[in-house]
Amino acid sequence: MTLIDLDTDDERWALAFPVLQELRPHLTQELLRQVLAEGTAQGLRFTAVFDGDRCVAVAGWRVLVTTHVLRKLHIDDLATASGERSKGYGSTLLNALIHRARDLGCGRVELNSAVHRHSAHRFYLRERLDIDAHHFGLQLS
Repeated sequence: MTLIDLDTDDERWALAFPVLQELRPHLTQELLRQVLAEGTAQGLRFTAVFDGDRCVAVAGWRVLVTTHVLRKLHIDDLATASGERSKGYGSTLLNALIHRARDLGCGRVELNSAVHRHSAHRFYLRERLDIDAHHFGLQLS
């Protein structure tokens, strides 16, 4: 098992994209290129877990500075390939990001999870994350 930081032009995106797309089915290759082009300038990074030549998990993350917690690592996406769940890949990736957050001087790691993703919630609670806020949103037309 290997953790790899994916640059925007990394050829391994061909293997990581389908894993990310399981979590974000609306995402196309073109939309991903747009997200990477704009998001990288905002601090967005991606880290993937490879088992041999297979991408089995991928996470999008960034360091944010806020008045609430000052410096935090926010996980935008955390996806494990559906056929690879419960094999420790998601846990490995999450723990790697927690260690990275500490190394980057962050005092907190945060993520949002849609209310219907009960299996993901069980995973996050098992990994010692707490539910400590409500996330509100407004879809703009």
